[in-house]
Amino acid sequence: MSKPFSLAIDAMGGDNAPDIVLDGLELAAERHPEARFLLIGDEARIGGMLARRPKAAKLSSLRHAPDVISSEMKPTAALRQGRRSSMRVAIDSVAAGDAAGVVSAGNTGALMALAKIVIKTLPEIDRPALAAIMPSARGDVVMLDLGANVQCDARNLVEFAVMGETFARAVLGLSAPSYGLLNVGSEELKGDERVRAAAEVLKESHIGATFHGFVEGHDITAGTVDVIVTDGFTGNIALKTGEGALKLMRDLLRQVFTSSVPARLGYLLARPALDRLREWMDPRRYNGAILLGLNGVVVKSHGGTDALGFAHAVDVAMDMVTHHFNDRIREGLSRLSMPAAEPLAPARP
Repeated sequence: MSKPFSLAIDAMGGDNAPDIVLDGLELAAERHPEARFLLIGDEARIGGMLARRPKAAKLSSLRHAPDVISSEMKPTAALRQGRRSSMRVAIDSVAAGDAAGVVSAGNTGALMALAKIVIKTLPEIDRPALAAIMPSARGDVVMLDLGANVQCDARNLVEFAVMGETFARAVLGLSAPSYGLLNVGSEELKGDERVRAAAEVLKESHIGATFHGFVEGHDITAGTVDVIVTDGFTGNIALKTGEGALKLMRDLLRQVFTSSVPARLGYLLARPALDRLREWMDPRRYNGAILLGLNGVVVKSHGGTDALGFAHAVDVAMDMVTHHFNDRIREGLSRLSMPAAEPLAPARP
């Protein structure tokens, strides 16, 4: 059997596909000349377009998929009707061992549903988790789960911690990333039984030395720890709140620097510093949410990103493939004494 492709690329997923996908792959091919990409979509449409991207064309093979899963399609419909779609064929290629991972900018719900059903979770994992890289005052941080699991027990939180710690090592290049459980307070008695039970397991685990304990919402942007662990309900709210805060800050800065002639002059003086701030907070740098815990690498690019953002999503997926991410998760979980599933309990104020 020939060596699997590094990644399967859903060429038709996203708001501006396939143009942005191919432009992003052209950038990614320059960064990863050793990679092999399986580009999946309508061959008649993307064949000529790929030829105009010589770096991507050199590393890519085409596989035909005539259909596309729209952004409005429900996950249940995608499971029933999307068997010939570019997203489904890309995921099937990972399940069949033809590719080590997949990158798609398509329908998030459909991608998560198809990946969990087709690729399935690792034997050691109860539930996969959605993770992403976010900015903080001390550098990039990893946060998970961001919406794949609304309700979690202590076992899930422990698994998320192991996966998040491993991800920070592989993608952020940290030798001993610190991590914490998101809670309503930092004191040991705060939170519900699930969070406290997970904390007890993690303290005694092989990664207990870097367990910070409980962290609060303000610790996310402060960079108190390298990895924030929480359930999908809380994590999704925190993510959307952070995105809204960044947008508000950009809007307020724009208003301030256009409010008067002196303000415009001040902008000219501050422009070099503002350009550095804009580059640091560029959302394209953080594009690429990862569904951790599956039998293959699955990365979700934002549907409205540009070529640079899509290339970053490919970078993240390649880091996980290159560093044998799933093997490292298996190794970490094999060293844990996992708690049994516990009933949901109300939070303690």
